[in-house]
Amino acid sequence: MSKITEAFKNKVFVPFITCGDPDLETSKEIIKELANNGADLIELGIPFSDPTAEGPVIMEANIRALANGITTDDVFEMVSEVSGEIDIPLVFMTYANVVFSYGVERFFKRCQETGICGIILPDVPYEEKEEFEEVADRFDVEFISMIAPTSEDRIDTIAAGAKGFIYIVSSLGVTGTRAELNGNIKSLVERVREKTDVPCAVGFGISTPAQAAEMANISDGAIVGSAIVRVIAEYGKDAPKQVGQFVKNMKEAYYVS
Repeated sequence: MSKITEAFKNKVFVPFITCGDPDLETSKEIIKELANNGADLIELGIPFSDPTAEGPVIMEANIRALANGITTDDVFEMVSEVSGEIDIPLVFMTYANVVFSYGVERFFKRCQETGICGIILPDVPYEEKEEFEEVADRFDVEFISMIAPTSEDRIDTIAAGAKGFIYIVSSLGVTGTRAELNGNIKSLVERVREKTDVPCAVGFGISTPAQAAEMANISDGAIVGSAIVRVIAEYGKDAPKQVGQFVKNMKEAYYVS
């Protein structure tokens, strides 16, 4: 059983951060606070100059990290240092060009060496994933598929070939907090579950404990990015404790909803 599969034995809470925002040492402390306050799996963003799936909050986090001179090697080094201190799985969420420019085989070999369990590449369509997935498989890194409301007739195919977990995109557009989430998510999750036993978690737009609990009730968990990155932007190097409390509140809502 993979580490990701093990995490999904119960309802999961999945936070996202951009590595190197505000700096790598703070990112490392944030990761430990996330793990200590209810996170079951953590998505780590590798800074990239054109993160096309991201809204302004995470876009600005990428800009800050790149302004710090953060490189992919720096991120791998930070992950190597922190992965031995926590028990939960870590996955990268980044873009095809980051992997290509690093070298696909070299990238996934480093993932294996540093303890990365999975990868999400939002700009790689299902039909083009093989060139990444084949190499990822060789290094025991699970290629995480994304399904959106617009996936339509491709939903069944994507679900049937999924590994690790499925990232259900709750709404159209880029990442960012939203007052209301797509009301059709439940039917989308039900359709996915007809095709696979691979668990699914819902992301994009979740910003409150109530929303997180609602999505976890519908699916196997909730993914929260922009709301956490906004806390980091506000508190900077003092963010770890603030982020930890934010995530604790989110996860506790699972049990009172």
